[in-house]
Amino acid sequence: MDHGKWERTGAERRADAYQEAREALLLGQQIYSRRTELGLSQAELAERAGMTQPQVSRMETGGVTPTLALLRRLAKALDAELNVTFKPHAAA
Repeated sequence: MDHGKWERTGAERRADAYQEAREALLLGQQIYSRRTELGLSQAELAERAGMTQPQVSRMETGGVTPTLALLRRLAKALDAELNVTFKPHAAA
């Protein structure tokens, strides 16, 4: 057995995909909440962020995994601070 090469199982790939989808949905909910807090329409946010309204809609529904550059533009458009952190897992 070659321990230098790690291969993910189908279950691990599905778990990773599920986690990514969950994170995209949570991010979309944050974008939606901040946008509505500011009283902005999707079209208004899109204009501020240099996007299209359908792109904003996909972001809010978790259909897009954004780049850092896009997150920066959205943070600026939403008059918000972008905070990306790494936190250690809680002890079990």
